Amino acid sequence: MPPGPILIGLGGNLASPRWGAPRDTLTAALAALGAEDVKIMARSGWYRSEPVPASDQPWYVNAVATLATGLDADGLLALMQRIETRFGRVRSVPDAPRVIDLDLLDYRGERIETPDLVLPHPRLHRRRFVLEPLAEIAPAWRHPVLGKTARQLLAELAADERVERLPC
Repeated sequence: MPPGPILIGLGGNLASPRWGAPRDTLTAALAALGAEDVKIMARSGWYRSEPVPASDQPWYVNAVATLATGLDADGLLALMQRIETRFGRVRSVPDAPRVIDLDLLDYRGERIETPDLVLPHPRLHRRRFVLEPLAEIAPAWRHPVLGKTARQLLAELAADERVERLPC
C-alpha cells in the first residue's frame, strides 16, 4: 500500500500588519511553503470557526492542505515553525489568539512521538475545524491510529463546535 499524504492544518484569527486578514496571511504562508520546495497538492476551502475552547477572542479562519516534499517530518515541522515566526507568530499561552498557526496533522501515516512532534496530530480527530476541510479534500484519508476515514470521524463528532465554509 502506498504511503498516505502529508497533511497540514492552517489557522489564524488575528490580522497581520504585513499580510492583512487571516485568510490573506494563510494564503501567503502557503506561497512561502511553495518557495521552499514544498508542493501544495490540494487545499480545502476556507472555513470560519469559533475558538476552541470557547472564548471571547475572534473566530478563526482554517483550511487543510496536502503537500509533497522531500523533507522528513522533523524538517517539515521546522520549516513550518520558521514560516510561522517570519509571519509574526508569537507563542505565549496555549489557545491564545494568533496571526498564524501551521500544524502538521499527518506525515504519510507515520506514528511519531517525540518531545517536539506527535503524529498523527493528537487532537485532529476531535476538531471539527480540522475535519470539515480535511473531509473536503481527502474524505477517504484514514487516521493512522484509529483506522477511521476523515468522513467517519467527522460524522462521529458532536455538533457543538460551529464551523462555516466561507465563500470562495
